[in-house]
Amino acid sequence: MKLSRDIQSLSVFKRDTSKFLKQMKKTGQPIVLTVNGKAAAVVHDPDSYQDYLREKDRLEAIAGIQRGLADVKAGRTRVAEDVFRDLFERFGIPDNE
Repeated sequence: MKLSRDIQSLSVFKRDTSKFLKQMKKTGQPIVLTVNGKAAAVVHDPDSYQDYLREKDRLEAIAGIQRGLADVKAGRTRVAEDVFRDLFERFGIPDNE
């Protein structure tokens, strides 16, 4: 992120919106909008926002896998048959063995 380019006041952004939209498309970088000198919003172009969401999902999946592996290592596991039996009982699902 280049601060002089990617942080703008809301009033400047409103005045030059088309310029900033072109900039975001070209750089793929979001723009931080400020109000009274404080960050108030972040504007992304659709492609970079989709990339952000994809990366966020990937990192959340990795974190979930790491938690699961830590649970296994710490012995916090249950036999699958017990889990399914409990779920069937809890939700009133007939067990068709």
